[in-house]
Amino acid sequence: MLEKIYHASCVLCFSGGQDSTTLALWAKKAFKQTHLLAFNYAQKHAIELKQAQKIAKLLDLPLKILDLHFLQEITLSALFASNPQSSNAPHPKNPNLPASFVPDRNALFFTLAHAYAFNLGADFVLVGVSQEDYSGYFDCRKEFIDSLQTSLNLGAFGTPEGISFLAPFMAMGKAQEFALAQDLGGLELILEHTHTCYEGVRGVRHAYGYGCGACPSCKLRQDAYKEFLRDYKQD
Repeated sequence: MLEKIYHASCVLCFSGGQDSTTLALWAKKAFKQTHLLAFNYAQKHAIELKQAQKIAKLLDLPLKILDLHFLQEITLSALFASNPQSSNAPHPKNPNLPASFVPDRNALFFTLAHAYAFNLGADFVLVGVSQEDYSGYFDCRKEFIDSLQTSLNLGAFGTPEGISFLAPFMAMGKAQEFALAQDLGGLELILEHTHTCYEGVRGVRHAYGYGCGACPSCKLRQDAYKEFLRDYKQD
């Protein structure tokens, strides 16, 4: 389904969620070396970082976690642990955005991943964004990623060429991601160990994995799993 680039190395923006873990399953097979990079930005669902560490060990991939707690001091989001606002509400600074939107978060993540890749001599930065993230998350679009790649390479190499950003799931839905995980032999890893719930709830395992079942992330994952069972699951 996805092209293999065995000779290359990459830095993968890693959260311990469904998208980035499925991407890590693929990258482990596709790349000569894969380095995972995670971010602690005082998120309400910081449990994802514990899951990220568990998953990295299971996949035998190196993981670095950067401390970005300062982000909550300069911007607003319902994803911060200090903010009691529901992730189902509109964003306080722009009602056309979800409350879970963190301004410039992806720009910061991708920039740091680019710097890490530069230091490691890696050829690619991998991000797990998909078409289903478009609604309200403009920093998940191909136009944004391509533009940032050009700007960062101009700054680091003096030319638009250099480190390439790859978003292999851009044209995929999350049901297709479940199917890819199944093809890669990692479906149970996704269901048991990944975390995507914005509220950080991890008490009960549902058919689609763990979560509150009510936040936007849980609803999206639950619907995708139903679609996967209907259209993709192999008996």
